Amino acid sequence: MRNSLLTSVLLSALVAVFAQSADAGTLDSAGAQKSLVCSACHGFTGNAPGQHVPVLAGMNANYFKKAIKDYAEGKRPSPEMEPYSKYVMQFGIDEIADFFAGQKQPARANVKADAKALSRGTTLATQCAACHGAKGDGDNDRMIPALRGQPAGYLQSQMALFGGDKRKIEPVENDEAKKRIFKGLDAPDFADLAAYYATLK
Repeated sequence: MRNSLLTSVLLSALVAVFAQSADAGTLDSAGAQKSLVCSACHGFTGNAPGQHVPVLAGMNANYFKKAIKDYAEGKRPSPEMEPYSKYVMQFGIDEIADFFAGQKQPARANVKADAKALSRGTTLATQCAACHGAKGDGDNDRMIPALRGQPAGYLQSQMALFGGDKRKIEPVENDEAKKRIFKGLDAPDFADLAAYYATLK
């Protein structure tokens, strides 16, 4: 079943790639070719078209590799990601991570968000700045991901996992800090924070 699903995704990826090849850049690198399995969901060059899948373009390579390993080892449970993370691990995690890290996010149309939600999100985000930076740029040295420009739906779903303590982070002291922050947040707060970070460029 999984092999059939993987084959379907690869075929879909190839169709997407050739449809976008005029704008996507070279396919010559090994990382580009091996990343095709990711493109059906995350978009070619890692620029996810939807609201519920993260943008991989420009993602820190070390953070990408940590996330993939966590999916593959079950530390970050995801029935959708597990088989593909194992593929990435087997066929070239370093090359795929470097490929996505070198991609650029294209200029996006302005993300529409309620002004009051943005105001609330801006205030709430001050709690996140110590780790994710004042503008959501993350911290590459500490493998803390950038939140800026990620789809709101994806951010909101991850916050819900954190809020329910269903997603752990390392090291332990960071996980404890996460728990303290999320203890005071609820679903509407997640939506406001997601709207704020999604609008940052």
